[in-house]
Amino acid sequence: MTQAIATKQSLYEQDLNLWLENAIAQLQEGKLQDLDVENLIEELAGLAGRDRRELKQRLTTLIEHLLKRCYVKSEYDYAGWVETIDRTRNIIRDILKQSPSLKNYVNDPELFQNAFHDALRIVRRNQGYKSVNFPDSWQFSRDIEAILAIDFWEEI
Repeated sequence: MTQAIATKQSLYEQDLNLWLENAIAQLQEGKLQDLDVENLIEELAGLAGRDRRELKQRLTTLIEHLLKRCYVKSEYDYAGWVETIDRTRNIIRDILKQSPSLKNYVNDPELFQNAFHDALRIVRRNQGYKSVNFPDSWQFSRDIEAILAIDFWEEI
């Protein structure tokens, strides 16, 4: 009969939350020599990437609903789209307040272009909007302050 050899898992592999609590306690107590530095670096890098992904997703959602509100004639839906626009703007403001350095990231023309194209693809795939002539390029300011403040549909 063959015996299976059990491999010992690290706390990081067993319970991420408990590992985080231990890492926080070690930092607070100044026990830097006890830190699992390799996994701590991995988690910190993941956090930075998560915030950038979150911002891009929120910007895509915001642009998607701005496109619908600006170009789709459906008074029945306006309130819902504006509510999503307001909620998404608030979330983006909160993210940028917590991490002001991300303002440089969100003002990156490439990021905006990617978010715009993703939003455009979403609205164009919607069967209910097949007759809507969405523009191929963003027709308004790309500055994040403007995007978070201006009701572009009032300009049309």
